[in-house]
Amino acid sequence: MRRPSPLPVAPTEVAPAGTGRASTGAGPRRPSAGPASDARAKGRGSDGGRETETVGAGIPDDASDAIGIRDVWRAARARRKALRAEARRFTARQRRRRAVWIGVAASVFVLVAGTLGAAYSPLFAVQDIQVVGTRTLGATTVEKALDGQLGRPFPLIDSSEIKAALVRFPLVESYTLEARPPHELVVRIVERTPVGAIKDAAGYTVVDAAGVALATTATPPAGEPIISVAGGVHSDAFQSVGAVMRALPASIRDVVTAVSATTPDDVTLRLGGTRTTVVWGSADQSAMKAEVLEQAMRAMPPSGVSQYDVSTPTSLVVR
Repeated sequence: MRRPSPLPVAPTEVAPAGTGRASTGAGPRRPSAGPASDARAKGRGSDGGRETETVGAGIPDDASDAIGIRDVWRAARARRKALRAEARRFTARQRRRRAVWIGVAASVFVLVAGTLGAAYSPLFAVQDIQVVGTRTLGATTVEKALDGQLGRPFPLIDSSEIKAALVRFPLVESYTLEARPPHELVVRIVERTPVGAIKDAAGYTVVDAAGVALATTATPPAGEPIISVAGGVHSDAFQSVGAVMRALPASIRDVVTAVSATTPDDVTLRLGGTRTTVVWGSADQSAMKAEVLEQAMRAMPPSGVSQYDVSTPTSLVVR
């Protein structure tokens, strides 16, 4: 009796390692389901010939990758926000400091501009000129010479014009200007002090201690001693005479009628209408000599004395 031929058996195809199962050739090959299928395959087991699958045995790789990217993105965004907040906090301090400096600079600019604008405006223009310190000069005459400064703002006062106007007055030795806003200008004058009159071809010229001619008259000026010196006003003898006359107190100078000197060391004074003379010597220690002479004149008036010798003030000689 013949045995029936065995049915052909399809060859068995072994699945690649890691798939977790074998594929038979009973039908066409199905593509692998991917990582998710592999994960499920790893959870399968054999239980009485049946395949089992463990639910939730793992998380898909795509899901894990998505969760990681979102976390990194959130962290990066939080870091950027923190950096922007820190930058705003730092720059806010700089902006406040810059605003303070800009405000201060603007205030200073406005103050300076306002001050300059007011100073150069008619609000501070000269409307009154007052001359003080004159004795021989007439204050009104000097004020008229300075009329050109009226109406000018104080910063625009021309000192060179004022100097040119005052130079025409020989008695003016020096002067200072004082602004008294809003409208007054004060001119303080120091007059030259005459020390006597020198006889020359033009008559009698009144001079000060520096030899500056103050006035010239045809006759001897009243109240001024006549000066006789060798070499004129530019000599050393005249310089000594000028220093002596400036050192005399008013009580002595008012009674001096003549002064003479041939050298700087032999200055001689004549007192009043008498023939009384004062041997002064040099201009050294003139203040002390004047004090000694004043005391001697009170003790022994010139009417009874022919000569006072104060050339050595510590050893007064009266004749």
